[in-house]
Amino acid sequence: MAPTGTPVIQVSDAELDDLRARLRATRRSEPWPVEGWEAGADGAELDRLVAYWASGYDWRTHEAAVNALPSHFADLDGTPVHYLRYDGEHPAALPLLLTHGWPSTFLELVALAERLATPSRHGGAPEDAFTVIVPSLPGFAFSPQRPMLSEAEQTHHLWHRLMHDHLGFQRYAAHGGDLGAGITSRLAEAHPEAVVGIHLLAVAAPADPDPAGLTAEEEAHLASVTAWQAQEGGYLHQQSTRPLTLAPALNDSPAGLLAWIMEKYRAWSDSGGDLSKRFSDDFLLTQVSLYWFTGTISTSFRPYYEYAHDLTRRVRRVDTPTALALFPADLSRPPRSWAERTYNITRYTHMPRGGHFPAHEEPALLAQDITEFLRNHR
Repeated sequence: MAPTGTPVIQVSDAELDDLRARLRATRRSEPWPVEGWEAGADGAELDRLVAYWASGYDWRTHEAAVNALPSHFADLDGTPVHYLRYDGEHPAALPLLLTHGWPSTFLELVALAERLATPSRHGGAPEDAFTVIVPSLPGFAFSPQRPMLSEAEQTHHLWHRLMHDHLGFQRYAAHGGDLGAGITSRLAEAHPEAVVGIHLLAVAAPADPDPAGLTAEEEAHLASVTAWQAQEGGYLHQQSTRPLTLAPALNDSPAGLLAWIMEKYRAWSDSGGDLSKRFSDDFLLTQVSLYWFTGTISTSFRPYYEYAHDLTRRVRRVDTPTALALFPADLSRPPRSWAERTYNITRYTHMPRGGHFPAHEEPALLAQDITEFLRNHR
């Protein structure tokens, strides 16, 4: 285990100079006669962020901030996993595992983790504290990709070994959205003896539902999912089918990488179309810089490919108490009946604001919902 404060990233001057040179030499795409974000990343906004990344953004400040986080590493039978650990301020703090999604990193969960570990600093009660573990998904940032494609090495199994075997937690709770929601669901399904409750931002679709038995609300939900996939799902299809055709371009061009990621932060957040309402330039560029300097955009695509090719276990039934929090600008908002086909839903919340990245967009709302749900499962 690496001690707290051990540097996890040390970018050389040569690497930093190379990035800036690539940004300054960006070969700009020929503009189309379309406005704004209508056909993808807005050219003017991309140009502005590329210029700032090349000349104004201070990577060294953010590198130091990342290195100051409570990072550790676990070796799980040859699979290294990076994680943050925030010890709860109360001696009876419940262990809580937070799992990020794509195109996120562990960094997106820091504000949420701090609130959950030290609630008294944010107007809460110390007895509501959690000991929070925030791992980096395999192939993201500082966690190398899993060596092979196999059931035994799937991420939910690694997470249980991290929490139970490595850290020694006999009972713990878990939260996740996006990719993290699927991993958290599989974790609870596989290890109900250890997982006392899960808090999700999305749910797995029920296995083989009978179309004749769907409610009108469920039919409307499925229609909205189909419409979303047709309009917004191009990234999903590419990353699921031909990720290694896309990856070299994004790994070679920082401007291309930025465009691929920033467009998702705008489209999936409660930004009203204005990226800056929810994300500062420095936050976005630090997230993209983590992908760039660790060279992990290619490996971050693996969960999509694996799921599409039946290399990931499907969720069948989760009997662990489950909370579902739905944010209005998230990708989908399934009705409670749809979630209950697969999960033991004991809390179902429609949030007043926020999108796909609520740990950053609305950490206070999300922390409160997690805390209230798990108060009876400590």
